[in-house]
Order: sequence, then C-alpha cells, then structure tokens
Amino acid sequence: MLFVNVLKILVLVLEVVYSPIMTKYKILDHTADIGIEVWGKTKKELFASAALAIFDLMIINGEAEKTEEKTIAVTGNDLQDLLVNFLREILYLFNGKSWLVKECRIKEMTAHRLVAQVAGERFNRRKHEIKKEIKAVTYHSLSVTKNVRGWKAKVIFDL
Repeated sequence: MLFVNVLKILVLVLEVVYSPIMTKYKILDHTADIGIEVWGKTKKELFASAALAIFDLMIINGEAEKTEEKTIAVTGNDLQDLLVNFLREILYLFNGKSWLVKECRIKEMTAHRLVAQVAGERFNRRKHEIKKEIKAVTYHSLSVTKNVRGWKAKVIFDL
C-alpha cells in the first residue's frame, strides 16, 4: 500500500514540467490553448524566464545555439501590459523572423519600458524540432504578482 501511494505521488510530481534548459515555469491546463505559470526572484528574472519558457514549449531548445544577439525594446501601460508586449516581440522573433531565443537578459526595466538582450540562432528545420506552435500571447487570465519568494506571472497563449 505504501508503495502504491509513493508511486501516485511520483506521478503527480512528474506532471509538473521540468526542462533541462530551465525550471522556472510550469504548464497550466487550459482548453484549446496553453498557459504557463512562471516565476523569478526579481521582475527581470521573471520576464527572462517567461521568454525562455515560450521557446521551451515550442522547440526542442537544447539544440539551439547562441550564434547571434538581438536587442528588444518594448513599452507598456503597466507591468502586465509590458509582459504581454515583451512576449509578443519574443514570439515575433520566431513567427516573423524564424529566430530562436536560447538566452535572455533584461538590461533595463522600468514600470513602462523594458530593454532585453537575447541570444540565439535562426531556425533550421534540419536541426530544430517544433513541439507546439504558439500563435499569440493573450491577456486572458493574465496576472503578475509579487510574493515572499519574488515574482510570479500567469500567461495564456493561443495555439
């Protein structure tokens, strides 16, 4: 009986997604879309983790390399709007420019503006494998909150 209970607990623990690339997000169950809960000790870490989570969901990212760097600057009316606009720019790198993000550093951040440096490479069908296609970042159920451990956000993506 104890073995069965331990097995059930192990299965529940394994349902939380842990990527070898990063462990600062989990997948949220959402009908016809996909959501993430992402966290960081600081707002900068939170935003960088969210950017990497998108590519971790879409691509087998362990194969991506840091061959180029790009700078992204976005504005927003508040922290939630800033997160959505930032993630939309990150998603545009893949959907519009066929570019993968392997690393993200938030260089500057205020209440209404963010500048990030991202490193990665162009998508190559022979090298990279698509897991899921994310079409858009939404405001549905969006939240950005501060807690005792740092910052946490919930974001839903259209598939």
